[in-house]
Amino acid sequence: MAGKPLLVWTIEQALAAQPKMDVLVSTDDEQLADIARSAGAEVPWLRPAHLAEDTTATEPVVEHAIAAYAAEGRRPDAVMLLQVTSPVRLEGTLDRAIEQFVASGVDSMVGAVPQTPFLWQYGAEEDDQPRAHFTIGARPRRQELDRTQMFYRETGSLYVTSTEIYEREHNRLGGKIGIFEMDDLEGVDIDTELDLSIADHQLTQLHRDTANATSAASAGPTDKDSAQ
Repeated sequence: MAGKPLLVWTIEQALAAQPKMDVLVSTDDEQLADIARSAGAEVPWLRPAHLAEDTTATEPVVEHAIAAYAAEGRRPDAVMLLQVTSPVRLEGTLDRAIEQFVASGVDSMVGAVPQTPFLWQYGAEEDDQPRAHFTIGARPRRQELDRTQMFYRETGSLYVTSTEIYEREHNRLGGKIGIFEMDDLEGVDIDTELDLSIADHQLTQLHRDTANATSAASAGPTDKDSAQ
C-alpha cells in the first residue's frame, strides 16, 4: 500500500501521536507480528485461535488485550482502536482525537465523516415506497445545511473508549458517546478493490506532500533571500 505494508501506516500514525501512547498490535499471524515489531509496535503475544476466526468480533479482541495489560499492572484508562483497513489519517488527527476525548468528558467516541441527508432507504415490505431522509418538497441546498441536518458516517478508522465501557458493556461504544469529525479524505474503509485503489492513491499523495514540505523546510532561505 503506497510502498509500505498496510499495517505499517497505522502503526506509524499511532507512534507519532501526542501525547505518547502504548501502541499494541493484536494478530495471530507471526509474519504480521514481525512486521509490526519492526515498525515499532508492541506484539507481546499472538492472539489465541478462538479470537482469530472469521466471525470474531472486534470487542473480545480488545478486551483480551486489556486483560493482558491489566495482568501486568498496566491497565489503561482508555483504548484508541485503530483499524488498519482505514489507513488514511491526516497528520494531527490522532492528537485532536485524544484532546477532544479528554476535554469533552465522553465515555466513548467514534470517528466519522459528515454526509448530506440526501439518503434513501427501502421499506421493510416489497411494495413499500422508498423513504427519503430529507423533505422532498423542501430540498435544502448543500451549503445551507448545518451540523444538525447532516448525517455522520463511521469511518472505521478510530474509536476512543473508556476501559470501563469495554469491561461493563463489552462494546466499543457506550455511556456518553461523542462524534469525532474527520476529513472526507479519511473516510476510506477498504472493503473492495476500488477502496484499495483509492486508499493507495491518497496515501501516496499524502506521503509526497509531506516529503515535499519537509524538503522545502530543510532547504532554508536561498542566497538571494539571505541577501535581501
